[in-house]
Amino acid sequence: MHKEEVKTASHEVKDGSTMDEWDPWHPPCPPCQPIPRNLDINTCNILVSEWMDKKEEVIAKSRATSIIIPDRTPQWVNDAFYDTLPRLLPILEKDSTRCFLRLIRQGGRGLGWGFIITPQTFTQMIRQNALRCAKVVLEGKAPELCGFRANPNCMNAYGYFPLHQAAEMFSVDMIKLLFRYDASANVRTAGADVTRNLLPLHVAVENTCLHKYLEDNAFPNQEDLDCHQANVNYICKLIHLLCLPEMKIFLDTTRLLAGHTKSLVDELWHYIKDGKLVQTAILLLAAQKHIRMGPSCKKKNNSKPDGFAVIMNRIVSHIITLEWEAGQKSLLEEKKLARTALLLVQAVSQAGEELDAYIRSYPEVPHNMQVPHKEVLGRVSSILKDHGFCDTGEGINIGNLCRYEDVLSKEESPDQYGDMFAIKAAKGTPCQHAEVEKLKVLRNKTPRGWELKYARRSFFPYWRSVLADRMPVKVIRGTDKRSLEQLRHYRTESAHKESSSAHKESSSAHKESSPIPNANLGLLGRLQLGNHPYRRLLGGAASLLKVLKNA
Repeated sequence: MHKEEVKTASHEVKDGSTMDEWDPWHPPCPPCQPIPRNLDINTCNILVSEWMDKKEEVIAKSRATSIIIPDRTPQWVNDAFYDTLPRLLPILEKDSTRCFLRLIRQGGRGLGWGFIITPQTFTQMIRQNALRCAKVVLEGKAPELCGFRANPNCMNAYGYFPLHQAAEMFSVDMIKLLFRYDASANVRTAGADVTRNLLPLHVAVENTCLHKYLEDNAFPNQEDLDCHQANVNYICKLIHLLCLPEMKIFLDTTRLLAGHTKSLVDELWHYIKDGKLVQTAILLLAAQKHIRMGPSCKKKNNSKPDGFAVIMNRIVSHIITLEWEAGQKSLLEEKKLARTALLLVQAVSQAGEELDAYIRSYPEVPHNMQVPHKEVLGRVSSILKDHGFCDTGEGINIGNLCRYEDVLSKEESPDQYGDMFAIKAAKGTPCQHAEVEKLKVLRNKTPRGWELKYARRSFFPYWRSVLADRMPVKVIRGTDKRSLEQLRHYRTESAHKESSSAHKESSSAHKESSPIPNANLGLLGRLQLGNHPYRRLLGGAASLLKVLKNA
């Protein structure tokens, strides 16, 4: 079913075969040696036990280190996980390894099966950014784990991998942790519950496009593509938006994933060919170093062109091909997008290194949100001007910049202990003895991980994530007018299709009844659930409760 994805895990094994030839969930094990007849029963038992230990060791190692597609966890194990979830959530929220190992020791059901920590459990750790707990299960050395480990390359029941979830969280620390334990950035989503064929890099790029600044101001209109100067103005505006300090965690995530992604130039070319200028700009700016120093340039004495030259040649060839085609309106729009993309690639190729260095100089969250925009715009304009990219002289209008409000619940927000920025700053400054005791109290009471949550939720509509695009349950924030409008459109189309289908069936059956839409469906509409809808609902319950609090 997923043979092409499994082939990405191909590695040589001791007997000279490859992983393409056997299932990593059921690896080849050492054969049981014949037992001599003259041995007593105790010796025989010892030999059999030693063979069983070796077999289990081979299986456990393969399942914890190979790319596993699809998830092999039985439904009854996932059912048990949902029973344990209410006890697990507060532990992961505190990221307490001691409490987690105690839960394992007390027989936490559904947390481990088949010699590994279940993908569902590990996904939940990443979703809550529980770095300490994730490290413990990736190592698998704690006695309470009995040799069970988390596999960073095991697909979960919904069709994506741990690195996809970490990319959605924009947690650079979690992504680095997964890479330290050999997570692959080249695994793709598969299955009916997720948009297929997505790399972790795609998740980061597509979700960055949902950033409120970009969604409100960055996507081009017809006037932005009309002439060369309009192209230049649009590109300058797009680069200015991407260089704002509030984009830092989004670009940092994309940059980190791009550095481990094969065929990066090809992925960039797919965005350009599809006319996706915002995605192209995000990947160009975040990954410009890796594009410039791509695989073709890593070998010494290699004179092949860098990724920027390859991309520009492809765009020029694409434009020439379009020129030879008939003058259809769709092709005219495609040519405009291709020319704009070429100008964008040239801009980042020349100014990208200096822009990247400036973006990296921003302070960490949440202090980057306090950097004045006027200062940023002036510096970015100066860099672009130095490399020959200027607007019309009227100044760049980057549009209305506003964030989502009330993004943290009372329990998640440090505001109840004082100003959040002051607390964060105070923790890194020397204090008098009395203030030290006060800071200790703040450290204990301030919610863990509030900085990332605050930065992410202030700009990213996580209820519309690319990973959740095909989920059977949709959660929409009440203030998100765009999502509500899309949902109304979806409901209207669904009702129309259902009405037409029912009318055809009634006509064929010669019945005179007319279909009546169900008015009790609420905001969810007529959504088809999987084989275990009640479990899918429970599985997302923990995350949904927090989302609904902010709705």
